[in-house]
Amino acid sequence: MPELPEVEVVRRGLADHVVGRRITAVEVLHPRAVRRHLGGALDLIGMLAGATVTDARRRGKYLWLEADPLGDADPLAIVVHLGMSGQMLVQPAGADDEIHLRIRASMDDGTELRFVDQRTFGGWMVDDLIAAPIVGDPNLGPASIAHIAPDPFAPEYDPDAVVRVLKRKHTEIKRAILDQTVVSGVGNIYADEALWRSKVHGLRLTDKLTAKALRSVLDNAAEVMAQALEQGGTSFDALYVNVNGQSGYFERSLNAYGREGEPCRRCGAIMRREQFMNRSSFSCPRCQIRPRG
Repeated sequence: MPELPEVEVVRRGLADHVVGRRITAVEVLHPRAVRRHLGGALDLIGMLAGATVTDARRRGKYLWLEADPLGDADPLAIVVHLGMSGQMLVQPAGADDEIHLRIRASMDDGTELRFVDQRTFGGWMVDDLIAAPIVGDPNLGPASIAHIAPDPFAPEYDPDAVVRVLKRKHTEIKRAILDQTVVSGVGNIYADEALWRSKVHGLRLTDKLTAKALRSVLDNAAEVMAQALEQGGTSFDALYVNVNGQSGYFERSLNAYGREGEPCRRCGAIMRREQFMNRSSFSCPRCQIRPRG
């Protein structure tokens, strides 16, 4: 599933190619792609036809386009759920349809914004823009993601405040940093990378870790995501691409995720894979001591 760096790459592409364009028509090609929009496909089409895209925004792993509709209606948010395999592609009108094309938005410059989703877990919905209840954030955001915490690249992000939240919890550190209401943007891949860099096992309890160790995990999560962003994100197959259809290649630099059976790049011990929260977790048995029990 795309994490913060991958979503930011897509956001930047949308900012370059879609912001400032007017949507002339919308076609919904699969009903699951708009299942989160309560009014259904026809309502979404009616709300977006004629709207001008004014901004491409992101909070953590959540992506949306701000748009001004026709008439005197209030600005709205086109919330994009990428799911497991969603792609936002900008194509010239008349280009061959992708096999798993779900939504097509025709733009006034002759291009099409296409939502392609092989596994149909993602989709679009139109949402109201409201004042986000986050201290220090002056921007509006979609009502449906108002509960999402700042990510490490947000101006209002306060890692020391997050450490205090973590110290009050009694839960596994990996579970805590995957909680998007605590800190957003971190997913399974970058959680494993941050924990490896910090020499902390994901099952260690937050209230038992020192504030220094917790801050190390947060700082390393920010650092590894920044490095991934520089390389265009992480991609293990053809499903994650930016708006031009190009894949990221940060997987070449991963130290933990996906390296089961390979030597740890720090100590040489054989990396292990364990199940956690219906996910695979990768760690070093020597550098990241598993807690007893």
